[in-house]
Amino acid sequence: MREFTEQELVRRQKAENIRSLGIDPFGQRFDRTDFAKDIKEKYQDISHDEFETLEVKATVAGRIMFIRKMGKASFFTIKDKTGNVQIYISINDVGEDVYTLFKTADIGDIVGVTGKVMKTNTGEITIKCLEYTHLVKALRPLPEKFHGLTDTEERYRRRYVDLIMNEEAKNIAFTRPKIIRCIQNFMDSRGFTEVETPILTTLLTGASARPFITHHNTQDMDMYLRIALELPLKRLLVGGMEAVYEIGRVFRNEGMDPKHNPEFTLMEAYLAYSDLKGMMDLTENMFQTIAKDVVGKMTYNWCGNEINLEGPWKRISMTDAIKEQTGIDFKSISDVEEALRLAEEHYIPVEEHEKSVGHIINLFFEKYVEETLIQPTFLYGHPVEISPLTKKNPEDPRFVDRFELFIGGKEFANAYTELNDPIDQLERFEDQLKEKDLGNDEANDIDMDFIEALEYGMPPAGGIGYGIDRLCMLFTEQETIREVILFPTMKQVK
Repeated sequence: MREFTEQELVRRQKAENIRSLGIDPFGQRFDRTDFAKDIKEKYQDISHDEFETLEVKATVAGRIMFIRKMGKASFFTIKDKTGNVQIYISINDVGEDVYTLFKTADIGDIVGVTGKVMKTNTGEITIKCLEYTHLVKALRPLPEKFHGLTDTEERYRRRYVDLIMNEEAKNIAFTRPKIIRCIQNFMDSRGFTEVETPILTTLLTGASARPFITHHNTQDMDMYLRIALELPLKRLLVGGMEAVYEIGRVFRNEGMDPKHNPEFTLMEAYLAYSDLKGMMDLTENMFQTIAKDVVGKMTYNWCGNEINLEGPWKRISMTDAIKEQTGIDFKSISDVEEALRLAEEHYIPVEEHEKSVGHIINLFFEKYVEETLIQPTFLYGHPVEISPLTKKNPEDPRFVDRFELFIGGKEFANAYTELNDPIDQLERFEDQLKEKDLGNDEANDIDMDFIEALEYGMPPAGGIGYGIDRLCMLFTEQETIREVILFPTMKQVK
């Protein structure tokens, strides 16, 4: 058992003293009627003198963040989820016993106050305490006020303290659900239905990623935590739901960096009778709606760049983007030996399973193009080798009708004109198994039930996936994914 600090020992003794008074040091229900922000906004324009003629009562509750104890009267500040409000407490108003109880309070304690709203001579909205209720004794002191949690790892590991001390962290925590609610309203208003699909799966499908593996004891079989939402949602198109989306956690057993967390929130949406261009329009409108309705601006400073979400957004093919940066026109290259030679000349290593023109095109894109796509850009026309679930382009079957949205040099969305040909889909799955045999541990399994579903007929459709965490990073102007996930995956502390 750890040793307590001197401050912690004092606080624990205070808790026992409170208990000896017949008061639960860890509180009971308290009926709050008002919040700090609402009180300040409602009465900010009323003068000090006008308050003398008003009889405005308020009942608030929150954590003590500041105390200035004086003789028979004191000031303290409490913080609720909306902000801070100052309290004035006097022995003449609450009596000696209650005032003595108050004087045992520490920063971090949680209290309830009922009193009269007033304004000090300096113009600060203040509640004159008439009833003081001890609710919770904080047994640990908060970090020093002006520095808070300065260790970034500790901020993420002890998010509860970060939220108390860091106003920006709290704002992000409240903004993220507003963004998600805005997305839901946006999709619902366009005729989409939000659904839920299984997290536990028996096949590795829907994306290229290494999975987390778990075990089902009753069935005595290994299962995966899902890496994508795609195939169950497309089954629903077969079933006639026509416009569906899901916002949910997915799990990829991969590294952690400022852009990636092993579990993250993904949204996928599928719309029957749409296509790639329909997904582009949907995406541009959705981002602009979030910008206007949640944040209230169209320009964002993100990762050292000024991002403007005003449309229309740029649309360019992968081969044209590579040509812009390197002068190489991969549209005219079909010979793998020529592609390998170009890769060698440009010092691009090629793994055994990547020895195809399509894979080499993607390697050139990653090296020369990806980080240059700063303003919102729809990059389309991916090679068929890296897009096993996408319909081929009817004009050039070496490529597929797929786009990725890039902002600030980072991918934000991945969209397809969906592959609904069961014969072609099975061939693509079989090609993925060949890649797995060549060492690609991110290749897909064959989902024969999905093939059967396609054989019943899936309507032509557009589909898209969005990384919700990265989207929240942009709209809150944060450079690391850990700032927008309340409890990111952390290394275990020994």
